[in-house]
Amino acid sequence: MKQYGAEFIGTFWLVLGGCGSAVLAAAFPGLGIGLLGVALAFGLTVLTMAFAIGHISGCHLNPAVSIGLWAGGRFPAGKLLPYIVAQLLGGLLAGGILYLIASGKAGFDVVGSGFAANGYGEHSPGGYSMVSGLVAEVVLTFMFLMVILGSTDPARARRLRADRHRAGPDAHPPHRHPRHQHVGEPGAQHRSGALRRRLGAGAALVVLGRAAGRWSARGGGLPAGRGPEGVTGAAAPGRGSPRRRAGRWRAE
Repeated sequence: MKQYGAEFIGTFWLVLGGCGSAVLAAAFPGLGIGLLGVALAFGLTVLTMAFAIGHISGCHLNPAVSIGLWAGGRFPAGKLLPYIVAQLLGGLLAGGILYLIASGKAGFDVVGSGFAANGYGEHSPGGYSMVSGLVAEVVLTFMFLMVILGSTDPARARRLRADRHRAGPDAHPPHRHPRHQHVGEPGAQHRSGALRRRLGAGAALVVLGRAAGRWSARGGGLPAGRGPEGVTGAAAPGRGSPRRRAGRWRAE
């Protein structure tokens, strides 16, 4: 039942989003989305449902897809009729909701507007005949199913897994940054990390060495005196204090 419910929801969303864009937004005065916008709306609804229900029902959303998958031996015959029924019911519900939305506009005429329906002859946007429409539907549906059957072929997925297995783990090393990739050097990333650590340690030694040299050149040690708390031997916060000397080093 979960698969049938997914097909119901998916087809509902396809009709509401695709046909709704044609009815409500395609010819909106001054801001209509036109034919390109309607085409994108249909494509985006299919794409979103492929992510949402593809793992549940396969995201057929169309009796032609279900029948084509069954004819290709990729879909069980026992589920074919329930899938088609769920798709038709989802489309009918979406059409009803779309009618309720569109009829809320004053002067709306469902017959005169066409309600995003198309066909042949006078119902064709371009005035094409029934033969032209039939040929276009057959050829385009055939190519559509070829794409679906080819891209979801289980043998293709098995071949990809086999090729990756034959290539070995070094062909796709995990967590390797592109800057550390070197052909033929599986351990290049680790060597690069060790080199960075050594360079960092060397730079720190150079800085410490220069600081020690400047300290020695100035006489080194803390000047004897009485600090602000009266502790003998502490550096007074005057000219010779380490804080003042550190400030001069930064200025230099």
